[in-house]
Amino acid sequence: MFVAITNTPRDYAWGSRTAIAELLGHAASGTPEAELWLGAHPASPSRIVGAGSGSAATLPELVLADPVGVLGERSIAEHGERLPFLLKVLAAAGPLSLQAHPSPEQASAGFALENEAGIAIDAPDRNYKDAFHKPELIVALSERFDALCGFRELAQTLDLVAELRRADAATAEPQPSPLEALEAVLRGREGLRDAVEWLLRDGRGEDSGEVEWLVERVVALAASAELADSPYAAEFATVGTLADAYPGDPSIVLALLLNRVTLRAGEALYLPAGNIHMYLDGLGVELMAASDNVLRGGFTPKHIDVDELLQVLRFDPVPVPRLEPERPADGVRVYRPDVTDFVLYAIERSEADAPVEITLSGAAIALCTAGTLQLTGGSSASEIARGESVFITPEEGVLGVAGAGSLFIATVG
Repeated sequence: MFVAITNTPRDYAWGSRTAIAELLGHAASGTPEAELWLGAHPASPSRIVGAGSGSAATLPELVLADPVGVLGERSIAEHGERLPFLLKVLAAAGPLSLQAHPSPEQASAGFALENEAGIAIDAPDRNYKDAFHKPELIVALSERFDALCGFRELAQTLDLVAELRRADAATAEPQPSPLEALEAVLRGREGLRDAVEWLLRDGRGEDSGEVEWLVERVVALAASAELADSPYAAEFATVGTLADAYPGDPSIVLALLLNRVTLRAGEALYLPAGNIHMYLDGLGVELMAASDNVLRGGFTPKHIDVDELLQVLRFDPVPVPRLEPERPADGVRVYRPDVTDFVLYAIERSEADAPVEITLSGAAIALCTAGTLQLTGGSSASEIARGESVFITPEEGVLGVAGAGSLFIATVG
């Protein structure tokens, strides 16, 4: 069964006013359009278009009416009677919050503990809104998509701090003390962890003077002409971006500990549990486990639980977590992370191309971003044009794709 679905973009303040509308050929709303959610997440469930699905008006209602038929026995056995993934179009015109997500074990335990403590599910100081993990991947659609993700090697970060100290020494009135304090913490036994705790805890506490001074000095030095040709020029430019958006936030310095990456169109990042990250600017397709568990670390007015964030974060330095796609056929890219919650197919076709086939592992959602494509499954068929999306039940099995255009298909891993 193919069921047409739609939704209204979420109007978070950091969202672009034009990017999603231009991608999908819709009229812009005139307000920020940050994320278009396609899925059954209760925070913004997709609406069903037309009357082809009985009395169900939303995707969660469709699931509830026939869990086995809509999700499939295999998916239910592993993920329960819920769609385990959420597909999004994300359009950032400014930086999102700095954040990380828990492992399945951390999410289950944290959710249970907060329930036992009687913390309301919608309480602003609640960390765990559900019992599920939230790994995610992002595929760039814009010509560049900028992000921070994971801690870089400590030696490189110390080299970056040395660049700041060089710029400080070149000023008329050097102020080396705050940079010396940062370097001393980084060189400690658990340098990265201690630095994050110092910045977040002391920077938001009553005795925040040293961290405030450090942030002020780093912001000033990052904008200096002395660092214009530094190998870390992109990182220092990001400091200015973050300081403009969130003046004085102690995580401006924390951001300098992370890998700075620019994706080109079609390139992807995969962010597993414990990877600290934030998106800075760009348009992309995001696919994640259907969870709302976010531990924040800065650049937000929302709750920041330093203790819980420190428990969730992985402090081992990692390279930029790029996810290289498989290419099983011409015009087909498959982004397959190491979880069973989701896999993402990206298909680009011309009329001259032979039809391709995609084997679905369970329920799926297809989103067309260009042209018009014909989808043929085991029991029915559908046509999908730019800006349209459909939910596909598991009974369709092998999905044939013909026509000309661009299509993303999210399904169970």
